[in-house]
Amino acid sequence: MSDFDAIVVGSGVSGGWAAKELTEQGLKVLVLERGKQVEHQKDYTTEHTPVWQLPYSGLPNRVQDAREHPIQSQTYAFNESNKHFWNNDRLNPYIQTEGAEFSWRRADIVGGRSLLWNRQVYRWSQLDFDANKNDGHGVPWPVSYDEIAPWYSYVEKFIGVSGQAEGLDHLPDSEFLPPMDMFGLEKTIQGRLSRKLPKLNFTIGRTATLTRPHNGRAACHYCGPCDRGCSGGSYFSSQSSTLPAAKATGRLTLISDQVVTHLLHNEAGTKVTAVAAVDTKTGGAKLYTAKLVFLCASTVGSTQILLNSKSKLHPDGLANGSKALGRYLMDHPKLTHTGIMIDNAAQYYQGNRPNGCYIPRFRNLNKQENHDFLRGYGYQANVLRADWQFDFNRKGFGADYKESLRQPGPFWIWALTGFQESLPNSDNTISLHPNKTDRFGVPLVVSKFNWSENEKKMANDNASYAGKIFRAAGAIQYNVADPGSLSVGGSSIHEMGTARMGDDPQSSVLNKFNRSHEVENLYVTDGAFMASSSCVNPSLSYMAFTARACEHAIKNL
Repeated sequence: MSDFDAIVVGSGVSGGWAAKELTEQGLKVLVLERGKQVEHQKDYTTEHTPVWQLPYSGLPNRVQDAREHPIQSQTYAFNESNKHFWNNDRLNPYIQTEGAEFSWRRADIVGGRSLLWNRQVYRWSQLDFDANKNDGHGVPWPVSYDEIAPWYSYVEKFIGVSGQAEGLDHLPDSEFLPPMDMFGLEKTIQGRLSRKLPKLNFTIGRTATLTRPHNGRAACHYCGPCDRGCSGGSYFSSQSSTLPAAKATGRLTLISDQVVTHLLHNEAGTKVTAVAAVDTKTGGAKLYTAKLVFLCASTVGSTQILLNSKSKLHPDGLANGSKALGRYLMDHPKLTHTGIMIDNAAQYYQGNRPNGCYIPRFRNLNKQENHDFLRGYGYQANVLRADWQFDFNRKGFGADYKESLRQPGPFWIWALTGFQESLPNSDNTISLHPNKTDRFGVPLVVSKFNWSENEKKMANDNASYAGKIFRAAGAIQYNVADPGSLSVGGSSIHEMGTARMGDDPQSSVLNKFNRSHEVENLYVTDGAFMASSSCVNPSLSYMAFTARACEHAIKNL
């Protein structure tokens, strides 16, 4: 008899949704999380700590970061106030192939990166699901937009998504809460672009952040330090939303500090019979059993577990008869361009709006376009306002000087980051080192990743068009990034692929419902299942596919 009806490995965006859906359908569920326990509200210990109360006034401890967090400290979301949420790279290393580096950004907490993400949520369109079939790169998606659209709606109604409906076929609208208001400068930019570059659409970002109370969670009050945890639950995280829903059923067991090392299967190799885990505090090993197993440990984490679950019947890793496991790793290459703007708006903006604006994909939307690259890209746009920190060395003295620092400065820097689609590439891989292991005895991950010529050609267009946008928007000065300076793979923290879905078991790991072709009670619903990358943030798709996979699993249990 199994210990549980289902085991979910990981508690982030996907794992939280799996826990919620399976428990609400009556299953007794165990969640195994590698990271340490972080309780909602109670453990957001630095949530509103002012910078002057942080060590070194919040400035980075570069010696410590170089020693303990050389990979994690490179991300925008890592800082002195939340470094305790991030992976320790010295204790938990991996190997990057020289000349083909991949930056693996990892949280080390219950809830995973759902506490640290930027919360941009966009639906995929039929254009995205047709891309592989149309241009021959990657396996055809076995799912259409019409099939997944109801699940997008289901997820959006629960998590809360604020945004503006635009009626675009290539960026379908969501179930929206009221949009956040644009700043005056953004409205000016929007008006100028609509006149001078009318094929572009400039809209407020679509974010899993509440603009009104929703499902027992408070509306965002623009306090600012989102990456330290949100006690009001104003942004979606596993802690604020899915895990409480699962816990409310009385059928959830969550154990933190558990490194899942491998999966065991039956004599026929067709079912997972146990999940092996090591306690990170005690070093004790234990087997857990269940009728269903959902891997939601992140793209790289789930792939590592499957590759380490090899046996006589699965010599290349569990469920890897196709040899596709560990291949076709993807991310979104990006370039960030900056412009200097003049803000003449008299409006006073209070607080820190946790959102920017978005320019959806506008390239290769139809067959009539003739560019030297496939697929497309979009821009995420953020204006930066000067505050007292910009005038830190300004001369002055006394009450008048201090009062002048309290006054908000102009919005004057406009950052325009182009996120590009990357093509599925079998040479971009995650594998296991043949003889080096981590402190738990698990073979170290070896990453190998390079951008293809298509991504490099797209970068040229990305940079060229950024200049057109700045000129049309009225920037008085701008700097377009060098197209040759594409971000290191993994830097967008949108890693996907390595256990892709498809109709053909000879070329894919999972079927259209995220279930293994070869192991009938095994599902993978984190980013590993993705067969292509689109150019939009992928987390909403992870959630929708997870909820859909749970329904399929329960029906077939």
